[in-house]
Amino acid sequence: MTLIKSISGIRGTIGGEVGENLTPIDAVKFAAAYGAWLKLNRVKENYKVVVGRDARISGKMIQSLVMNTLVGQGIHVVDLGLSTTPTVEVAVPMEHADGGIILTASHNPKQWNALKLLNEKGEFLDAEEGAKILELAEGNTIEFADVDSLGKITKNKAYFDLHIIEVLDLPLVNVKAIEAERFKVVVDGVNSTGGIVIPLLLERLGVDVIKLYCEPNGHFPHNPEPLKEHLTDLSDAVKKHKADFGIVVDPDVDRLAFMDENGEMFGEEYTLVACADYVLSRTPGNTVSNMSSTRALRDVTEKHGGMYEASAVGEVNVVKLMKKNKVVIGGEGNGGIIYPDLHYGRDALVGIALFLSLLADKGIKVSELRKTYPNYFMSKKKIELTPGLDVDGILKTMEERYQNEQLTTIDGVKIDFSESWAHLRKSNTEPIIRIYTEAKSQDEADALADQFIAEIGEVAGN
Repeated sequence: MTLIKSISGIRGTIGGEVGENLTPIDAVKFAAAYGAWLKLNRVKENYKVVVGRDARISGKMIQSLVMNTLVGQGIHVVDLGLSTTPTVEVAVPMEHADGGIILTASHNPKQWNALKLLNEKGEFLDAEEGAKILELAEGNTIEFADVDSLGKITKNKAYFDLHIIEVLDLPLVNVKAIEAERFKVVVDGVNSTGGIVIPLLLERLGVDVIKLYCEPNGHFPHNPEPLKEHLTDLSDAVKKHKADFGIVVDPDVDRLAFMDENGEMFGEEYTLVACADYVLSRTPGNTVSNMSSTRALRDVTEKHGGMYEASAVGEVNVVKLMKKNKVVIGGEGNGGIIYPDLHYGRDALVGIALFLSLLADKGIKVSELRKTYPNYFMSKKKIELTPGLDVDGILKTMEERYQNEQLTTIDGVKIDFSESWAHLRKSNTEPIIRIYTEAKSQDEADALADQFIAEIGEVAGN
């Protein structure tokens, strides 16, 4: 059981002791700190916050606590009820709200929940803003409204439809071409809100939808992280129904992965690669992903005459660099598509619409599409940290060892070799060093990761 306070919000397991888990008291404390921050940040007469949640069992309880805390601060709340992270992000500017809170622990198991915090643009807070909220939460300076100045809660159930309309209205989403293909698709909604909104989107596009785990009851039927080893049921369903492909999202619908017609993973890293290939073919420009994402995005971007650059890990960092480089599409290799023409947030709905447009345009099977992209294989390993270990010193030593290679040090140490790369970084949420590598084969990627694990052990004196 644990409580993790970070600049991007607060997350933890339900139950247990105050201050060590995400208890009702902790939920109220951090919601109040967010409300206080809004009032300091945006001095005005009336405040409005959009609140939505995924289908976790604890979601209704946490949402009620959060909303009523804001009401107690004189802040009006737009209650989206069951929603998705990208839907709340889209709703904030449409409501002319001052911010938003999404209650979701993303791909974490069902005992977890979290408060994800947004600004008035519907984007995640930066490090400075997050730090201020943590500071307010630990102080005793938060004031609440008197009885005549309490906020109000307004329910709004329209935002799934509004979100879908925004996606379908995008110029690059070729609705007619998709409808003409009459695709058959299996959707794994991991018994969360993706099971509601993804079928709605697909039906609007004339797709024949087969639902798998689309009951939003919060009882995840498998580990909710959309990785190959968790998706055997989706693979079986795709083959059984002779579907064109399968779709899986995480509980809050900001990560997206595809499965081909043979029940094989398209590759979570390649979700962004395929969507970028389509967008760049229509609107040439630049791309951004984080440093732990596949090199294939760089290859596809350069094929279309654009420039690729990698950011530090974290959606806030990706978005910041995307804005600086004026990119046409970006995101993260974990299946997170960020398409600025819609909004600056990872969004599975826009990813699906762009992917379907690409398939309709090319007229080929998903397995054939995958073969058109450079083949890279990734290894993701970690080293448990022991107390007193000088992680920064270790990473500095590794930087010096590889000073003759192409290095990036904005987030740990990334070493680019001609045919592979390695990224060594300290985790923000766990006492570990992450070792991510990519190469032309799985054996090479694993061997490269093992090499760096041995080197770090040697440097650490183990």
